[in-house]
Amino acid sequence: MTILSINHLSARHGLLQAVHDFNLKLVEGETVALVGANGAGKTTLLRTIAGAHPAFSGTISLNGIDITHLKAHSRVSAGLALVPEGRRLFPEMTVDENLLVAGANARPGQWNLETVYKAFPQLVSKKTTLASFLSGGEQQATAIGRALMTNPSVLLLDEVSLGLSPIAVDGVYESIEHLIKTGTTILLVEQNLDRAMAVSKRVVCMLEGNIELIENTANVSRERITEAYFGMRRASRQEGVSS
Repeated sequence: MTILSINHLSARHGLLQAVHDFNLKLVEGETVALVGANGAGKTTLLRTIAGAHPAFSGTISLNGIDITHLKAHSRVSAGLALVPEGRRLFPEMTVDENLLVAGANARPGQWNLETVYKAFPQLVSKKTTLASFLSGGEQQATAIGRALMTNPSVLLLDEVSLGLSPIAVDGVYESIEHLIKTGTTILLVEQNLDRAMAVSKRVVCMLEGNIELIENTANVSRERITEAYFGMRRASRQEGVSS
């Protein structure tokens, strides 16, 4: 069943069009990786889906309901949760408090303090620690846990490994694999192509605001994704036309 439908979505930064006519459907329980170089439009796309950035045109539907013009907090109530780049925790609140704030008006569902700590065991000993004293990996785990406390239908993850040590990234991705096993639907923005391919069913590569490639992960090579990532396929097509 399609749970998130993005149809002909475009978004702008002033006069600059950052996302062009984007189309994507996510099936319930699916993990889709969104990759591309810096400036490809990935973060703008996630922010537009989440309601933090206005759509210029097109529609976004969640569970069959048009949410294109809903405010961000109303999209959370409808079942959409964004873990933004940089985590943006409340630094003077403890881990418990950060989680409970998000869960105060949560939708019904499987996620609560007990299940979040089960998914992120590295946080159990940090429940009463201020977020500002957590390591980068612990902050990222808390940020994902906070989003889960709203019991979303779709979880949007933006650059979860950015700035983390390899060991911290391992811990975060172990938890993401646990989320996938619980049936969580995830749209994941990730610079680390190997990590993205390892957990996703499909991979979408963006280039200059457009979809350059969309394929099942099992059927596409890393080389082909890399070519799309750097626009090599587009350059070859343009050379063919010009010649």
